[in-house]
Amino acid sequence: MSKPLQLALATVVTALLLTSTTANSTADTEGLDAEGSGSDTVITVGSKKFTEAVLLGDIATLTIRARGLAAVHRRQLGGTRVLWNALRAGEIDAYPEYTGTIRKEILAGTHIAPDLRSLADALAAFQVSVSRPLGFANNYALGMREDTAARAGIRNISDLRGRTTLRMGFNNEFMDRADGWPGLMRTYRLSNHSARGLDHDLAYKAMVSGGIDVMDLYTTDAEIAQYGLRILRDDRGYFSNYDAVILYRSDLAGRWPVAVAALQSLADTISEPRMIEMNAAAKIKGVPELEVARRFVTDAFGIDVSVQTRGRLSRVLLRTREHLWLVGVSMTAAVLVALPLGIVAARNARVGHAMLAVAGVVQTIPALAVLVFMIPALGIGGPPAIVALFLYSLLPILRNTHAGLRGIPASLIESADVLGLTPNERLRWIELPLASPSILAGIKTSAVINIGTATLGALIGAGGFGQPILTGIRLDNMALILEGAIPAAALALVVQVAFEAVERVLVPAGLRITAD
Repeated sequence: MSKPLQLALATVVTALLLTSTTANSTADTEGLDAEGSGSDTVITVGSKKFTEAVLLGDIATLTIRARGLAAVHRRQLGGTRVLWNALRAGEIDAYPEYTGTIRKEILAGTHIAPDLRSLADALAAFQVSVSRPLGFANNYALGMREDTAARAGIRNISDLRGRTTLRMGFNNEFMDRADGWPGLMRTYRLSNHSARGLDHDLAYKAMVSGGIDVMDLYTTDAEIAQYGLRILRDDRGYFSNYDAVILYRSDLAGRWPVAVAALQSLADTISEPRMIEMNAAAKIKGVPELEVARRFVTDAFGIDVSVQTRGRLSRVLLRTREHLWLVGVSMTAAVLVALPLGIVAARNARVGHAMLAVAGVVQTIPALAVLVFMIPALGIGGPPAIVALFLYSLLPILRNTHAGLRGIPASLIESADVLGLTPNERLRWIELPLASPSILAGIKTSAVINIGTATLGALIGAGGFGQPILTGIRLDNMALILEGAIPAAALALVVQVAFEAVERVLVPAGLRITAD
């Protein structure tokens, strides 16, 4: 390998390694810092990716902290299965859940009597315990704009039958879960109706703008009153009762009995109007979720729990370190793996074809699917995100290395053979220098793609710029969305410019002109 190319690769690898060692691998939680989570000395609370779940997670965490224990909150980790699997794997110790979801989704197919004791006995088989109900139910419902429902004369869900022109948009999880759209469609004979999956918060926007006519609601959503939506009567009694509870690992009682007592102390403390009020404060009035939770804990228990929130600059710096850590580690591994594989692929046409085909197939798998696939083996947080990003970074480097080496004129290869160079000497002194523009271009492309894809890591608690973007979408807060989107775009631009500068310095001008 030529000295310029050696220096270029060393520069890239060193820079990426430096970012990986200086960044924090855990996601910040807006004042409930997750650093140290997962250890035996810190209690980790998780939450799903909707506002009420985040608020309940904050409340549970602050209530535990009020008892003098160390507790952290890993926010908006994903859907039901992600949180359930994380709980069973010990990635988190507790998270807010609903009895209907436990019966119909988590323990689907298991016959359980309607009382809480029977539910607790069924969960015990998984080494999971359940708190007493928190005091309110957040049930599923279907809703429409009042004017649309009035014109169509629709008051009950059964009135939807035959109204196939109505556009239905449901939460993506609701579209597939056992107690969601499939069962509802059978119960109300709505098989001729089509529905599309939407993010729950975006569905409200679509409803208000007239993009959809029917959507699924959570009965404690603040938007129902804000937008004057009509809740359709469940006249066939399809939806179950969804009492809010806290699921926690059964071994928590032995490790931290005070924490279990804290969680149980939340029983019957949150009424439905109070939950709606808290949701409205966070989503409509713009009060920080942590502040909403602090006020509740203070009111409910007479304890003034102190919390610290980060300023915007501090948050951006933290997210930058997290993002660089994800990108740095995954890109370092991708360069170290894809470059040698590209050399092998260029030397053996059959092997090269197979390698490029496999890398191409990996590239076509949806990023969210790859992230979820990694969770059972690697848990939540940084590790599964890094592995997914590594896989997505392979193809551009592998393809450009292969193309750069295969594109070298045969006459140059023959000249090297005439001079008596061994294959390795020819690779080092002739082939790699000539292919260096293509190789660097592949690494640059991979790095830019990696930076954008890394924002999805926030869905499984990996942090980075995706965290404020997800929070901003959920809270309809454009400032938070831009807080993640602008730095991500700026980082991608900086990386691209940096690689172009490296190429101008290290790649001979003649090769740059040829490459252009």
